[in-house]
Amino acid sequence: MKAIVQDRYGSVEILALEDIDKPVPKADEVRVRVRVAGLDPSVWHLMTGRPYLVRAAFGLRKPKLRVPGWDFAGKVEEVGAKVTAFKPGDEVFGVGNGSFAEYVCADEGKVVPKPANVTHEQAAAVPTSGITALQAVRDKGRAEAGQRVLVVGAGGGVGTFAVQLAKEFGAHVTGVCSTSKTDLVTSLGADEVIDYTREDFAEGTHRYDLILDTAGMRPLPRLRSVLTPRGTLVLVGGEGEGRLLGGSGRTFHAAALSPFVRHKLRPMFSVPHKEELETLSALLENGKVTPIIDRSYPLNEAPEAIRRLQEGHSRGKAIIAVA
Repeated sequence: MKAIVQDRYGSVEILALEDIDKPVPKADEVRVRVRVAGLDPSVWHLMTGRPYLVRAAFGLRKPKLRVPGWDFAGKVEEVGAKVTAFKPGDEVFGVGNGSFAEYVCADEGKVVPKPANVTHEQAAAVPTSGITALQAVRDKGRAEAGQRVLVVGAGGGVGTFAVQLAKEFGAHVTGVCSTSKTDLVTSLGADEVIDYTREDFAEGTHRYDLILDTAGMRPLPRLRSVLTPRGTLVLVGGEGEGRLLGGSGRTFHAAALSPFVRHKLRPMFSVPHKEELETLSALLENGKVTPIIDRSYPLNEAPEAIRRLQEGHSRGKAIIAVA
């Protein structure tokens, strides 16, 4: 099969399109013929091995996972001996190791049926970013009707889902994004949009019950300054500068500070579960959440897609058209 592969850490130049063997599903896995793969910032982190903290889990000297990519949508080709929920021919989407390839194997518990009224392109854009947003808004943030919610990075992959989910929970949502994305964030239902190139939200008079920071570039004191006295700050992922810890340094600081302040400081790194995929699938099917697709790239242009993502140009999600 054709796949994007990497044998060392580095920039996009280390990625190559090669022919490799099909993966063989384990007893509790399904093998899926990938139609479309999704792209999120974790792909860049595992490609570069930065911050260096990620190498502790994914390989100190070179990546353990030779094929990048997690999210996919496609058709089940083969099922393991213990799989009961799927059969060959089922159209599905989910999370597996190495989705930038014509075939991927995934645990049965990280795959769900694709709704008939949802395209493969839409479905592939959902898993990692959608689950991250759902965990941030619902589980860590505990968003409620009537709350004022600020989404920093509202025009990105996680942010576009977070805006829609917060509105679904009945919150008054303010999105923070760049000039080129203000129209997009408004179209997602945001009640207010702040263009950070023209206005600093931390210097305004509004206070927020919940802040979801998906961008990772603002210091904790600036974010806390616009929280209500007992507001909640959710720090999504580890985006930020620094070769060793990246944005995780700020995350560790928040975790250490949280017991001593009235604000609820909640760092989070998402872990995919079937229940969340099922929840998102239902929201997709009912039209309550719509994936925003920036651009589709053919498999051989995956390096360019990763480059554009890291430069911050994407409006919503980039996807890789494999088949």
